[in-house]
Amino acid sequence: MQQRSLGATGLKVSRLGLGTMTWGRDTDEHEARDQLIAFAEAGGTLLDTAAGYGDGASEELIGTLVGDVVARDEVVLATKAGISRRTGERVTDTSRGTLLTTLDASLKRLGVDHVDLWQVHVWTDETPVEETLSALDLAVTSGRASYVGISNYTGWQTAQAATWQRAAAGRIPLASTQVEYSLLNRQVEHEVVPAAQALGLGVLPWSPLGRGVLTGKYRTGTPSGSRGASEHFARFVSAYLDDRARGIVEAVARAADGLGWSPLEVALVWVRDRPGVSAPIVGARTAAQLEGALGVEELALPAEIVEALDDVSTD
Repeated sequence: MQQRSLGATGLKVSRLGLGTMTWGRDTDEHEARDQLIAFAEAGGTLLDTAAGYGDGASEELIGTLVGDVVARDEVVLATKAGISRRTGERVTDTSRGTLLTTLDASLKRLGVDHVDLWQVHVWTDETPVEETLSALDLAVTSGRASYVGISNYTGWQTAQAATWQRAAAGRIPLASTQVEYSLLNRQVEHEVVPAAQALGLGVLPWSPLGRGVLTGKYRTGTPSGSRGASEHFARFVSAYLDDRARGIVEAVARAADGLGWSPLEVALVWVRDRPGVSAPIVGARTAAQLEGALGVEELALPAEIVEALDDVSTD
């Protein structure tokens, strides 16, 4: 698998990342092991998790696999802090103390002394941005993280944070921003992606398959066993089951038929090769599902197909 620079840094990541949001909850140890083996064998290196995934269960599971399935120095280990469900409800807290305490807990669960990329999971208005960003500086200077980034920031928030980090000596420049980006959601192209490109941040798209909808699996209904049928993700998926989305999915399916590809391959290659993108983060429930994503390495969309998909999906 090709390696790309993460933004303007020297950190190299595989141009597909492995997402682990469901690990430890919907994806058990055996499936996770099989996924990581397949990902590593395909040349994948970027392994993305978060303290809030399964309330730490994802990190714990990764901690049992890294060093066993793959060597620590063969993965780019990325995690996030700022979202938790410690009260049973979604809680966001990006204060310096909470972020650093969360990082220490993540390192313990992962069984490592540092992560390669540490990201603030979300913007909050309750904490001044300079306080939040100071936690990133401390993470790097203390050796707990090699690179730092942000996630789910708007365009102006991205520009403000990245500019602040470049404004004075001793602050650590941001390496990346992780945002939702797919043919079904191109809103980040208006401001986030241009800001990231101008300020040297690599873009890490999450949900590059439109919450699974772009695979075509929901064209005739909601399959049992799919995320759309689960209690955790039903509302998340249903947001992309409207008329606009159906039109885009049909266009992807037509392109796939013409190329002899799967709809998944069309949708994933489209976002992987967008300007500014370092690596889409692909999450799969099973190793068999992941294999479909790993098969895109040698694929490239013809320019006329890209243009047609751009036209049908423009916001």
